[in-house]
Amino acid sequence: MAPPPFFEIDGSTLEGGGQILRNAISLSSLCNKPISINKIRHGRAQPGLKNQHRVGLQLASTISSGTLIGAKNGSTSVQYTPGFISLPGEFRADSVTAGSVTLLLQVALPLLLFSNRSPTKIVPSTLTLLGGTNATHAPQVDHTQNVLIPFLETHFGIKEGSIVLDINKRGYFPKGGGEIVTTVRPLAQGQKLKSFSLLERGKIKSIQGIAHYSKLPSSVGREMIDGAQRELRRAGYGRAERDPEDELNEDLEKEQRVPVNIENRRESNDVAVAGGSGIVLWAELEGGGYIGGSAVGRKGLNPAAVGKEAAELLIKGLDNGGCVDEWLQDQIIIFMALAEGTSEVNCGRDELELHTQ
Repeated sequence: MAPPPFFEIDGSTLEGGGQILRNAISLSSLCNKPISINKIRHGRAQPGLKNQHRVGLQLASTISSGTLIGAKNGSTSVQYTPGFISLPGEFRADSVTAGSVTLLLQVALPLLLFSNRSPTKIVPSTLTLLGGTNATHAPQVDHTQNVLIPFLETHFGIKEGSIVLDINKRGYFPKGGGEIVTTVRPLAQGQKLKSFSLLERGKIKSIQGIAHYSKLPSSVGREMIDGAQRELRRAGYGRAERDPEDELNEDLEKEQRVPVNIENRRESNDVAVAGGSGIVLWAELEGGGYIGGSAVGRKGLNPAAVGKEAAELLIKGLDNGGCVDEWLQDQIIIFMALAEGTSEVNCGRDELELHTQ
């Protein structure tokens, strides 16, 4: 019997980045359709697979008992033939570098929610991922915990507690060395993801955040929070000093209606390989949307500026008028495609992110 033909995918499409690889191999596994991806990262200064991309492809292949050919660092072409997703399982992947664990999770999460073989007993799978937890060009793990997972539960009918993510170790750039453990309870036999419509954002219920740091002075956390709060107050969010002569100031009333709560989280020294810091902010909207903004501490950048940067991104997302932020919109696309029926979401006035496109 001849093997099935490979579905050809042009890896240089639009941005030509890793998102094509992640979504393609996940959908290939779920649809049991062999794929060939060519021109991988074609327009980049260093084309082809980098360590993080290779590890993500190998992780999907492991979960799906698939056959992966050509997955070597620098390779510009791979072929993949999926097998069967048989859950539950215990899976592990190590980016070796400070490559983002949240991007590895993007590959694996859709697979762990479904199975080619209907489980006789619903038992969660365990996924351990090693690498960078807080990177500059990927969602920080705190965004995944506090924005992506709640959004999936709210809008796709995934039961609360079905996806649990624990941060065992922080992995800051450039050392990495972080570790997260995610347990995922698959959908019941015959259950499908629900479609949804999220077009109206409603009012902002609250703005929350986490300023995290390890092996650094406690002043780092305070300054990140101060920088974020100052920028949010300038935009009309958060609590400000009330002027007795300005009791009816509408902006002041607005500020007091949108509470801002940013946690100062100093990690113990044994949960990070090297010192590092970052801040993640998110606004929860009445309509069920989430807008986030984040920044990672970097050498030469004072902590207050890190907090200000995260707040600026959050404010930019809120001003855009949509119901999801730039990180969330591209992560939910695959779940919208897998859901029963048609889903729609307001992504704001700006053009869709290239990852989303």
